[in-house]
Amino acid sequence: MKKYSVIYCDPPWQFNNKKTGGSMKSGSASQYRVTSIGDLKQLDVASITADNAILIMWYVNAMPQEAIDLVKAWGFTIKNMNGFVWNKLTKTGLPFFGMGFYTRAGSESAIIAIKGKFKPASHSIRAVISSKVSDHSVKPEAFRLAINALTGNPNKLEMFARKASNGWDVFGDEAPDSIDIPNKKLPSITFTDEGC
Repeated sequence: MKKYSVIYCDPPWQFNNKKTGGSMKSGSASQYRVTSIGDLKQLDVASITADNAILIMWYVNAMPQEAIDLVKAWGFTIKNMNGFVWNKLTKTGLPFFGMGFYTRAGSESAIIAIKGKFKPASHSIRAVISSKVSDHSVKPEAFRLAINALTGNPNKLEMFARKASNGWDVFGDEAPDSIDIPNKKLPSITFTDEGC
């Protein structure tokens, strides 16, 4: 099985609240298949990562504990909760005025976590990148370029990808040539009338 030194992902977080935007059509579930935190934890990401690896994972500001728990379940240790920060701009270049709990969001953050002793290829990569929004949940290409510079050229995987990217393997419902990631769940047990 191929082992990856770089995992980049934007999990399809399932929100507990029914409405995450201005209309029922604005939430993630209307755009793509969302997944519960329990099911995300069952992905055996540890089995496909190298002994020394880095995880860059976008998370939802309203679900920090779930993000921390997921990183741990996948076998990584958090080094920076704001390893990357997307300062969002509108399509006309103005500061983005999003939804949020308590305050209105204008940014998204990605955790940087490691497994083993991952050494960056560069120490000059900036955490904050200002970029315009595009389609729902699509992250700017500038972050992939920053990750390439940060990590060098090891085996790279983008989880929950929607398209192929040069130099990256992909995993996701919409991604072409998606790899498989084992699931940690045991086979379900079926009970019959016999012996019960």
